[in-house]
Amino acid sequence: MIPRHQAVILIVLLLASLIMGGVLFRMREKAHDQMLAGQDSAPTQAPQVAAPEQATLMVASDDDNSLRSQVHSLPLPADPGAKARAVLGKLLDLYAASDSTHPVPGGATSVAQVFLLPAAKTGSAASVKDSGPQMAVVNLKGSFAASHPSGLETESLTVLSICGTLHANLPQVREVRFLVDGQVRPSLAGHADLTRTYLVSDSDAAPTSDSVPAVAGPR
Repeated sequence: MIPRHQAVILIVLLLASLIMGGVLFRMREKAHDQMLAGQDSAPTQAPQVAAPEQATLMVASDDDNSLRSQVHSLPLPADPGAKARAVLGKLLDLYAASDSTHPVPGGATSVAQVFLLPAAKTGSAASVKDSGPQMAVVNLKGSFAASHPSGLETESLTVLSICGTLHANLPQVREVRFLVDGQVRPSLAGHADLTRTYLVSDSDAAPTSDSVPAVAGPR
């Protein structure tokens, strides 16, 4: 026969187990209800992306060392800096393609950031808001510079095509500076000087071929 004090302890433990079981069951039900409420409050529609716009890219051609104007339909952000990065990303995607006229590996991810600043000769920061002349600072990734084909002509075409593409889509951009991984780099791949400030008029001096009217969709 079980002693009375042990029987009391056994009953107390049994009651405690039943209470704990009820509490855990209620907590699980409450968590389930909260999860369902969170699902109900979640948006049912995907966020809208920017509407496609026409973007002009100054695409380099190694065959005749020229820049060719191409028009592409791209979803472009309203923010000028983000727009600049988007058009340069498309340009570098063209260079990374298998049928590229200016083969350069890397693609859109090679552009880390694009900053727009007041051009050096215009004065105050208010110029950016007023769409006055601006300088674009293009921060490229080190992997892009490391894999870029070496040579004065091929490096210069890449730099000039970036300058020309920025000005074609953001006319207020008059000057361009380049960084690599956030730092000033002596050259792109041993030849094109990245320590200087490029004027967009430099790209106008490059040979140009006839524009290509075909419009390509976003990649």
